[in-house]
Amino acid sequence: MSGNRRKALLVSAALLGGTMLMTACQDTDTTDAAPESSSASPAGDATATPSGASTAGGGQGGDKETEATGKGTEDAAGSGVDTGNGERVPVEQSCGANDISWSTRSESQAGGYILIVAKAKEGISCYLPAALPTVAFGSDGTQAGPAEQTVGEQIKLSGGTSAYAGVNPKTTDGDGGKELDSIIVAVGDGDPDPVSLPVGTITVEEPVVTNWHTDPTDAVPAG
Repeated sequence: MSGNRRKALLVSAALLGGTMLMTACQDTDTTDAAPESSSASPAGDATATPSGASTAGGGQGGDKETEATGKGTEDAAGSGVDTGNGERVPVEQSCGANDISWSTRSESQAGGYILIVAKAKEGISCYLPAALPTVAFGSDGTQAGPAEQTVGEQIKLSGGTSAYAGVNPKTTDGDGGKELDSIIVAVGDGDPDPVSLPVGTITVEEPVVTNWHTDPTDAVPAG
């Protein structure tokens, strides 16, 4: 083999070896860099996501707890009328016929009349309105008119307090009228629970009734 040919082969071998060495270095760099990049990314994501989620969850939980506490406090304030200074006064109810223990008795004054006695049932406190009691007679619903010119005062029924109203079943002369043995009494026309009270045999024609009074002597109806 000539000297020139040998020299050419050596040069080719050196070039080939250099190329392979460079390729090996590049592969090594790529392999080393990839794990570093992939390991950095998950670590960053894992740190950011739980932290953000935890902050959001804590804020929402705090808001809900605060809101619930506020509503509970407001609801627990109690019922009644607000006096303006943060206190509440219980509202007392109007009397209905079923709140009252009823009784009647016959009186001889003023030609005779029926005295209605109203007393609150045990444990009940209520108000009779400043208006006539509703008193009706018979199946036709004949109703007593006013025996007084003015309306009385409302009366609080509680404990031993009683209220009285006088009924004159017949204000006309003569023998007319219808005979009955009971009256129907209610606290106003809107009372849903009127009661029937026995009164013995009475003759009814153009009846009248007084307002409620706390003294029975004030409940004598006009003739």
